[in-house]
Amino acid sequence: MANSLSPSFLSVAALLFLVLSSATASSGVHDLLKKYGLPKGLLPHSAKDYTLNDDGTFEVRLKKPCYVQFTDLVYYDKTIRGKISYGLITNIEGIQVKKVFVWFPISRIQVDEDEETIEFKVGFLSESFPTKTFKDVPDCKDNKDSYRGAAGLIPVELLPVAEV
Repeated sequence: MANSLSPSFLSVAALLFLVLSSATASSGVHDLLKKYGLPKGLLPHSAKDYTLNDDGTFEVRLKKPCYVQFTDLVYYDKTIRGKISYGLITNIEGIQVKKVFVWFPISRIQVDEDEETIEFKVGFLSESFPTKTFKDVPDCKDNKDSYRGAAGLIPVELLPVAEV
C-alpha cells in the first residue's frame, strides 16, 4: 500500500504557500528600497507586488490608491512607475504631495547618506527631510479626509479628462 497525501493536506499546503508568497511580494518592494539605499517607508504597506527591469525601470502595484500623512499629505496611485538606482528614484509617476491647497507630482527622490536626508523634487522645487521620517512602512487610508485638515484639490489622476 503506497503512502499518499490527503487532498485536504494539499489544499492547506497550497493555501499556506499563497499566503506566504503574497506576504513576500508585499515586503519584497520594501526590501528592494533598502537594497538601493532608500528608506523602506517611502511606500505604504498596501504595495502588493512590483516588477524591476535590468535598466532600473520599475512598476509597483498597490491594492488601491490611497493617502499617507507624513509632514505633508501624500497620494499614491494604484500603479507607481519610475527608474531606480542606488539612493535615487527618477521619472516618478503615481505619487503626489499636497502643498497648501494644490497637489504636485513628485518627480525625483534622492538620498544624501552623509547628511542623512532625503530630497523630494516637485518640478523645479525641492524639499529635504531627515531619512528617519521614512524608516517605518506607513499604513494607507482610502480617503484623504481621514486626515485632519486634508481638504483640498483633487490629485491630477482623479480629474476628468476633457477633450479639446
